[in-house]
Amino acid sequence: MPVSLSTALRVVGTSLFALAVLGGILAAYVTGYQFIHTEKHYLSFGLYGAILGLHLFIQSLFAFLEHRRMRGEGRPVRLGRSVALCIAAYQEDPDYLKKCLRSVKRIAFPDLKVVMVVDGNGPDDTYMLDIFHDVMGSEHSGSYVWRSNFHAWGEGETEAGLREGLARVQALVRSTTYSCILQKWGGKREVMYTAFRALGDSVDYIQGDAWAGGGGGGGVCDSDTVLDPACTAEMLRILEADPRVGGVGGDVQILNKYDSWISFLSSVRYWMAFNVERACQSYFGCVQCISGPLGMYRNALLQQFLEDWYHQTFLGSKCSFGDDRHLTNRVLSLGYQTKYTARSKCLTETPTRYLRWLNQQTRWSKSYFREWLYNALWFHKHHLWMTYESVVTGFFPFFLIATVIQLFYRGRIWNILLFLLTVQLVGIIKATYACFLRGNAEMIFMSLYALLYMSSLLPAKVFAIATINKSGWGTSGRRTIVVNFVGLLPVSVWVAVLLGGLAYTAYSQDLFSETEVAFLVSGAILYACYWVALLTLYLAIVARRCGKRQEQCGLAFAEV
Repeated sequence: MPVSLSTALRVVGTSLFALAVLGGILAAYVTGYQFIHTEKHYLSFGLYGAILGLHLFIQSLFAFLEHRRMRGEGRPVRLGRSVALCIAAYQEDPDYLKKCLRSVKRIAFPDLKVVMVVDGNGPDDTYMLDIFHDVMGSEHSGSYVWRSNFHAWGEGETEAGLREGLARVQALVRSTTYSCILQKWGGKREVMYTAFRALGDSVDYIQGDAWAGGGGGGGVCDSDTVLDPACTAEMLRILEADPRVGGVGGDVQILNKYDSWISFLSSVRYWMAFNVERACQSYFGCVQCISGPLGMYRNALLQQFLEDWYHQTFLGSKCSFGDDRHLTNRVLSLGYQTKYTARSKCLTETPTRYLRWLNQQTRWSKSYFREWLYNALWFHKHHLWMTYESVVTGFFPFFLIATVIQLFYRGRIWNILLFLLTVQLVGIIKATYACFLRGNAEMIFMSLYALLYMSSLLPAKVFAIATINKSGWGTSGRRTIVVNFVGLLPVSVWVAVLLGGLAYTAYSQDLFSETEVAFLVSGAILYACYWVALLTLYLAIVARRCGKRQEQCGLAFAEV
């Protein structure tokens, strides 16, 4: 069969499959078909709930199978391969940057090349260069303060000076084991581009480059990240084992886990995202985001799409966030697989304040929806699971929003309470499975994240779509935290909508029957018991550790 015809058939087939999945879920949701229910439908179980339950079961099953496969991986690594680890920095916290560089020096991989690029070349940026020299030493390291960057001239720069700067940057990076470049400010992607372009084809693999200032966001190694000594070898093992794999990501955990309640809940959410969701995707070779703090790519592929990646536009505007997702999508677009390994680990900083976390999540949601559209172009090149999961996860928030609004404005008080109970029940089931898979009782608090998702992430996703082409705000650098209140707007509107619906339903509902009163009282007691139990456990196990910085780093490699 001709290649073009085969491709056309696969495009048609995956498109029909995507429509069938979406249509099936939509039909189940609209019809509200119920398998069983009590009198007057106080309790029921329907087709839509069964579909979502089956999805969670299948996802958990394949995640478990992938973890079992990971535990069996132990073939020797070919140490003859060359690897460059790139670090991007912007307004970094000095302590985090020192920890990152110390962990880099402890990586158990011979002749590892390290390139750090700082986004800024002013007096306020030179402290990062000083830290680099102090930690990495001067014997095998070099540095250069560049007035320009690859795409913008510095003040007073001449054409001859620009050419000289380009040559010096490339020569330094390729000839020095440890190199640090301070360049003219250009944003996330400019910093990443400098490291990739300067390396060229001088190495086989790149474990590098991501945006650090601003809450994580690009490619592979953030300067607020503490790396496990075995992380490079473990990711290289995956790439060497299968030439069809173009990129691999590792297990990203939280460095400042006990700094606040928001960082703790982020830590359990991170674990679920990587070790259930991405582990399942990895089983089918279609991890859709190799996360910024820890990942590795085949350099030959990266150089192939470097210019297209840098010049990415969306709705006529140049893209300035979601760099890691787009790197992953570029690999997938070439037909290569992307994988995840829990054997490669790192710790990274996460926001400890609600507003900074909310702005980070909004920016991530923008890149998710933008990259979802790009990813859909390559469904036909990969396993049907990528199509299926993209449809389910892409549209689920909107089904959930519709459900919530309907219940709060057209339901009865009991329906609202039952929905809240169901949300927490699903959270407990997922958290219990995570406790089993991880072997850590702290994962039970994953069920608390459900409230954060319902109250904050849902409106943030809608706001992200409404402002998807705006990139003028987000999280700030880590040395100076800038508070941005824009993210509170959609949350405030969402809370007002829900409170209005609750008041309307309470006012318009008829008198309660004895049966409904019994259900309401029982449900309210059950819901209250859940929160009392979980909050008591949180205060006893987690809250007493919050703020104790010496306990932040639970992994051995974090003690650097």
